[in-house]
Amino acid sequence: MGVMERKRESGVSFAPRRDPLKKTSAEIVKEARQSLRTLRTQRPFTPREPQRQLFGGGGGGGGGGGGGDSVHANCDGRPPSTFSIYAQSFDSTDSRPGSGTRLSPLNHKPKPPDPQVVAELVKAHPRPPAGPPDSKRGPAGPRARPPRTRTVPSLQALEGATEAKDRLSAVRSQQSAQGEGGGPDAPPSADYTAISGGPKSGLGRPASQRNLMCAPLTLSCLCAYSRTARSGADSAGGPPIRSAPGARTERGGREGAAGRDEEAAEASFWESAIVPLLAELGATDTGRDEGSVERLCDVCVSLHGVLTERQLLGRCCHRRAEVLRTLFRLIDLDSALLNLHIAKLCLALCVSGKNLLNICKLIFKISRSESNDELFQNNSIIDSLLVVLGSEDVCASGEAVLYCVGTLKFLSGNGALLRLLLAKGCVGVVHQLLQRLHPLSEPGHAYFTTAGHILVQLTATLRNLADHPESRQLSLSHDLLSELSLTLRHHQDNLDVCTNTARVFSKLSSYSECCLALAQTPDCYQIFIELLRKHHQKQDLAVRLLFTLGNLTAKSDEARQRLFRVDGCTGALLQVYRAYQRRDAGPPSPTGAGPPPGRARESEDVLVKLVRVLANMCIHPDVGPALAADPACVELLMETLERRSVAESEELLVNVGATVNNLSFYWEQDSALRNNQLAIAKLILRLLLSSSMDAMLEGTRVYGNLSQSRDVRDFIMQNKVDQFVVTLLDSKSCEVCYAACGVLTNLALDTPKRAKLSREGAAAKLSDCLRDFGPGDWQLAGQACRTLWNLTEPGDSGSAGLHVALSEQEREALLEILELYSCEEEALCMTDHRRACWESEFLPVAQKLIQRLQPASCPVNPVTSDLFV
Repeated sequence: MGVMERKRESGVSFAPRRDPLKKTSAEIVKEARQSLRTLRTQRPFTPREPQRQLFGGGGGGGGGGGGGDSVHANCDGRPPSTFSIYAQSFDSTDSRPGSGTRLSPLNHKPKPPDPQVVAELVKAHPRPPAGPPDSKRGPAGPRARPPRTRTVPSLQALEGATEAKDRLSAVRSQQSAQGEGGGPDAPPSADYTAISGGPKSGLGRPASQRNLMCAPLTLSCLCAYSRTARSGADSAGGPPIRSAPGARTERGGREGAAGRDEEAAEASFWESAIVPLLAELGATDTGRDEGSVERLCDVCVSLHGVLTERQLLGRCCHRRAEVLRTLFRLIDLDSALLNLHIAKLCLALCVSGKNLLNICKLIFKISRSESNDELFQNNSIIDSLLVVLGSEDVCASGEAVLYCVGTLKFLSGNGALLRLLLAKGCVGVVHQLLQRLHPLSEPGHAYFTTAGHILVQLTATLRNLADHPESRQLSLSHDLLSELSLTLRHHQDNLDVCTNTARVFSKLSSYSECCLALAQTPDCYQIFIELLRKHHQKQDLAVRLLFTLGNLTAKSDEARQRLFRVDGCTGALLQVYRAYQRRDAGPPSPTGAGPPPGRARESEDVLVKLVRVLANMCIHPDVGPALAADPACVELLMETLERRSVAESEELLVNVGATVNNLSFYWEQDSALRNNQLAIAKLILRLLLSSSMDAMLEGTRVYGNLSQSRDVRDFIMQNKVDQFVVTLLDSKSCEVCYAACGVLTNLALDTPKRAKLSREGAAAKLSDCLRDFGPGDWQLAGQACRTLWNLTEPGDSGSAGLHVALSEQEREALLEILELYSCEEEALCMTDHRRACWESEFLPVAQKLIQRLQPASCPVNPVTSDLFV
């Protein structure tokens, strides 16, 4: 940005009273608005966590225990950061996925049936005649299978006996017609076998008893029993269950043969390729030396490759449990490198339930040590973690997801791993997980606490990712800012989530594109104000929210208005202002010299960011007058000027001076700032006389506006501020010279003060300033011409002000400079922007001043600094 562009942002514009130098009211207001300035400040420092903890200092600690679940969460219910994982912690029977659903127990307690009712049912169903002996059962004898004991059916089961009997009779009739039931006189046991498709039950029991036990069962119950019996026999490794005669078709036979061939091929492959690898992994003489660990790692890699090539990963491997048992035994070797290979292979085999949780804990435990970060760079375990985050159900595996995200939080603190996470699409996975957590974050949801724990890790991960430039565009493309705003709304009472999210906002809002996207996010202003009202005592949260609001209001006039229109915005901001202003007035430090240094720095950091928000907000024409008329706002600003010193609180006082300067443009009759203008002028004197160039410049700007008042001009002359301002014209800074010209322009309105300024050499210094800065800063050149116009104005008695202000030699030199800078030929060489500034800011005043400096010039009224007509 060029010097002239900066001037339009930061300088004070002054307009003449009447033609030809007079500007319209709209032009004056426009210039005044352009000179209002936004403030910049440093982004709050994000401290690096001294130790890698799941929830920082307050979350989960604890020592080691005997197993993976031996260490319980801390008192607030959060999972621990420290625990021990052993082979015995795993469930070696993880061969089928858990249902994920647990049924609540029934409150019904069955009562034994009345013996009299049972007797009546037995009479109603007499025993059929005994059938011929079943040759398949074998001879009875001492080795015969003892009869099964059965429980007495409950009354509810017996109630459907009649209906079940009718259904069974219909089935028997149909089977008899097809020739499968053995005739109408076939024993009931044959009918039961045909219906159920399972093994014959009730061996060694009389047929009448078997009939009694089967009668209450419906057909659906029998089929369910058949399926249960078949699956039980298969899982137990028993012989296959024979189906009814004629049930297998020709096609089924071919499929069965193909299936047996495929099983045989898989068994052969297993014995030749996988069993040797498992044997090597399960060798009992495996040592703990480095060479043995590396060999085991190579075997794990080979096993993973073989299973991948054969497409036996996931849950499609029939002997998956055997692989998992072998891998789980190796965890006791306590090798980080080997455990990462084991974890990667276990995740590829889709472990679930307790085993998934323990694997995620194992990876988390390894990631807690920074020395292990290199292991994650050379291993694709990050891909496996992202798959878990993208696929696992939070309700069923919430704690596993928690430790998985906690691992990513630790890894994202490493620069190399951070880039790797971004390259693997971590931002997209995090975005999807945020969306899945929103329904769980509704108040009263059963998994609300689990969602909060996960969000602590998730927002901390995003906080680390936000440091990388590539994450900004990714955040915009995934609309992360809107998702995080919704997260803040749901978890306003979770300080960890709020603080981490505020850190993400403070980082991303420092960049224009992200700041614009956040400014357009619905309800973000309302959420920020609510958090400030609720957690204003939480310093690290308040300072980041205020920094983000300062960024939003610095770049958008719409954002200033939207923030101001939030219900209770001004009250909330002033509440925070008052709380941190008075915090330093609390108990003194042990040395007795005011508040402790740490607390004072924290309070000042919040005040710096808050005052910046006020300064940026009041640029809007609807907000500025309201703040200038607010006595509480003006009182707090004056209190800060009175309590603080430039040496200790330079940035804060500079921001307060800029805020007062912006508010001073709204010079309404009901303005609280106008009613306290003399008191403010006295306080601003401390800035002007300080050793800080920034504070001195800000104080000069404030005097440039306050000196519209005669009382303030008298105060300036009485305290010899005018001499200091004249000295500022010797500065090599365009900004300082421009601000000094604004004060001198107003002081030269009064004839006595004009003469004093002339005796101090103000006119000669203005000529030098015009000569040095004119071609590079036409705004400064035009302001210097306005000040010279007022200094050369004839006095009230008609005395020639020109001869008082300038000697003949100085007048000729100034005239030569003005004629040179007013040449049209020189203007043709300028850029369009500079030419426009030259024509509007410098040329009109310079031409009239040339007329006055010539011998036969006629008097023209002086220029005033009144901003509003």
